[in-house]
Amino acid sequence: MNLSAKTEYACLAALDLAAHHDAGEPVRIRDIADRHGIPARFLVQILLQLKGAGLVSSTRGASGGYQLARPPEEISLGEVITVMEGRPTSPQSSATRQTPAARVLLNVWRRAMEAQYDLLDSYSLAQLSERARGETEMYYI
Repeated sequence: MNLSAKTEYACLAALDLAAHHDAGEPVRIRDIADRHGIPARFLVQILLQLKGAGLVSSTRGASGGYQLARPPEEISLGEVITVMEGRPTSPQSSATRQTPAARVLLNVWRRAMEAQYDLLDSYSLAQLSERARGETEMYYI
C-alpha cells in the first residue's frame, strides 16, 4: 500500500481529533501540527477536505478549531483514506491476451485490493486512538 504524505497527515490529524474527542472542545490546527510535525498550511487544506466530506467540523474564533463530526467509534480509517485518496478502481490487466493465467492473476489482485479496504474499514478511529494511547503509556518508565 502506497499512501501520500497528505493521506498520512490526514490519518494523524483524525487520530489526534479522536484522542481529544471526549474533551468536547475544538482542537487548534497549530496544536495538531506541532504534535505530529505537520506543516500547518498543509494541515489547513487537509482538514478542509475532511470537513467537506463531513468527517470533521470547525468552530471559528479564539477558542475555535476542529472536532470530529461523529463519534470516533463511527469513523473508520478506511473512510479517512478514501476521502483523501478516493476508492481505487478495480485492477485492470495489462496483458495483451486474456489467458487463463492472466485472468487468475487479475482475480487475485482484485481480491487483495478488496481485502485491503475491508481491513482498513474494520479499524475505527476510537480503536486506533486507544492503541496509540497504550503505545505512549508503554514507553514511560
